[in-house]
Amino acid sequence: MAPSLKADEESGASPLHVMNIMGMHNEAAAALAEAGGLMQANSSYFLDSEVDDDGRPKRTGTFWTASAHIITAVIGSGVLSLAWSMAKLGWIAGPICLLLFAAITYYTSLLLADCYRSPSSSISSSTGSMIEKRNYTYMDAVQSNLGPIQTKLCAIVQYTNFAGTAIGYTITASISMVAIARSNCFHKEGHHSPCFTSTYPYMLLFGGIQVFLSQIPTFSKLWWLSIVAAVMSFSYSSIGVGLGVGKVATEGRHIQGTLWGLFHTGEKFQTGDIWPIFQALGNIAFAYSYSMILIEIQDTVKSPPPENETMKKANLMGVSTTTIFYLLCSCIGYATFGDQAPGNLLTGFGFYEPYWLVDFANVCVVVHLVGAFQVFSQPLFAFVEDWVSLSYPKSQAIHKHCKINLPFYGPACKLNLFRLVWRTTFVIFTTLASMLLPFFNDILGVLGALAFWPLTVYFPIEMHIARHNTPRWSRKWICLQSLSIVCLLVSIAALVGSFEGMAEDLKVYKPFQGHA
Repeated sequence: MAPSLKADEESGASPLHVMNIMGMHNEAAAALAEAGGLMQANSSYFLDSEVDDDGRPKRTGTFWTASAHIITAVIGSGVLSLAWSMAKLGWIAGPICLLLFAAITYYTSLLLADCYRSPSSSISSSTGSMIEKRNYTYMDAVQSNLGPIQTKLCAIVQYTNFAGTAIGYTITASISMVAIARSNCFHKEGHHSPCFTSTYPYMLLFGGIQVFLSQIPTFSKLWWLSIVAAVMSFSYSSIGVGLGVGKVATEGRHIQGTLWGLFHTGEKFQTGDIWPIFQALGNIAFAYSYSMILIEIQDTVKSPPPENETMKKANLMGVSTTTIFYLLCSCIGYATFGDQAPGNLLTGFGFYEPYWLVDFANVCVVVHLVGAFQVFSQPLFAFVEDWVSLSYPKSQAIHKHCKINLPFYGPACKLNLFRLVWRTTFVIFTTLASMLLPFFNDILGVLGALAFWPLTVYFPIEMHIARHNTPRWSRKWICLQSLSIVCLLVSIAALVGSFEGMAEDLKVYKPFQGHA
């Protein structure tokens, strides 16, 4: 390995560049460089370059960019299903569940923010001083705190959920695009016209856009996309709230809904009613699923101040902002439609007019999900590419970059063959999977159930216990483990309810023949 580094230096590539493209952690890269006799020879490079204490390019993220990333990740397609979830839970349990999920997510995100730096120390590449090792990904944090077995489990859950989230976003974006076409049709033909429109062409269109955007090389380059997406999420959430208020005001409706949802008195409770309630919990859990990319977001934040301080403030901003919007959207949607609240607030056609405003809201949904798809996919892209780079350090197809000049774009774009093939293949897979299982609420429930307990609750709690050597059976240990067990039971219930809903949908669904 050392001779190959030497050869790269002679060809003009810096040791830092070689370390970065191979995706090595700081200690491994430093050891290899030292073995090749390069660290000392290039000490001036590290001191003079704009690099952080780990030898990587200077991070420039701030509280505002981190907050934008969080809001982009949290206020996703899940917000559109919350009125439906509220209809299953009722006026009492619905808001309580929302607030509980918000509180749990915020608390565990604080625990997770402290895991970005590991207790173990390493030598700074830029200053030579001892520093706490950075964990660049969620999985790195699990590796540093819990060991290899837990890391493998985390990898399976996290990266499966990344792929699942990409599928969910493709489904939601296509539904919103179909809603635009149908809205225009209803405006011309009348509200009782069938206006059938297939979702499949729009899934292909969304996939084509993602093929292009997926060539953005790193997560840190997405700050502008996250800010645009965050603005879009605020826009369509606000429009949904405004349409609900307007519908109640103009039609003179009373506030709809019941105190107990499907448990409301006056009707006999059926066993089958429990599954939608569980599925509603999964939808709420999905609406708060962002812990899986929290470490990756934190790795874009500059220091000083310490990254965990900035991230904790960003978490508070992100979770509190989204919770306010969630309560507004879910409560006003439920007050407007009651137990008949559509599964997707903007595409269920409880709203027809003004059609241009409904169209604009759905355009905002699509633009937001274009960005959110990348926010969730980039960590998966990086994981696979780093692993392949380490496995094949001399492969030209993996490490060589070609420069391409694009019209109306200033600097030349660097294109990598492996990145092009791998990321395009991933987008094709998610698009095909979306076409096979286009079930909005069911998919969201499954994704929420799969991600909430392990990634939002279990791993942050276990890492906190390990970092602080919390004694077994102490009061704090019992409280943390009790929280974890309760959340596990909720996740299991949500998963069962969502699979039950999907099974019912599959009984009547014919792949590649459905219409919206």
